[in-house]
Amino acid sequence: MLGGNSSTLAFVTSLRADAPMVTVRLVPLAQTPLGTVAGDKHQTAGVATQNLVNWLDSTFPPDDEHAFVAPVRDVELLARINWEVEPPAQLNDGAVLNIEDVPDDVVYALTQAPEPLVQCGACRRLCVRDHFLWKERQLCAWDYHKQVFGKRGPWHAGPYEERHFETIPHAAYVAPPLLDEIGVDTVLLLSGVEAPVARDAINVLLGADAERSYLGVATLDGYALLREK
Repeated sequence: MLGGNSSTLAFVTSLRADAPMVTVRLVPLAQTPLGTVAGDKHQTAGVATQNLVNWLDSTFPPDDEHAFVAPVRDVELLARINWEVEPPAQLNDGAVLNIEDVPDDVVYALTQAPEPLVQCGACRRLCVRDHFLWKERQLCAWDYHKQVFGKRGPWHAGPYEERHFETIPHAAYVAPPLLDEIGVDTVLLLSGVEAPVARDAINVLLGADAERSYLGVATLDGYALLREK
């Protein structure tokens, strides 16, 4: 692993002092409320071997608090011995020679399956595709929570009719810290419960407090019920 920052990870599978160019593989990283996620698509960049250290300094500068680079002496040593390995079928923590140089959040990302990443349609930050989709726009968790769970979201008073459950927001998950920022509480989380039972439970709560605004959310593993503070 050569280095990285909050949005990119750079690694090589060959460092040869006798080669004029180094092929650097670039992995996109997304920052999410659940942690760092590595993208499933890699790009490559050709860097002159003699300029590799300068390229690292300019790409992952020391004034970037999220940046890290491998020790220069280790990079130069591998180049002197013409180090080379087969590209891994999947980049994971076991495939990284210098895993001790990698920040914990990136190590965690490498222990998870890579995900398809896209740019948020509002702020352009990288996010996991289809985790937060609203009105055909891919959004990051932050913008989705603000737009969909904010004051202009599809809040509802009283029990849902069956047809309403087909149109409630769908999100991979709800993030309590992001909800706190917009003044919203999570009053119910249901996971691994059959849909009819989960919907009945939601409607029991909605019927018992029909004067206040609530918002049902379909998540990847069940349902969440939100309430304005």
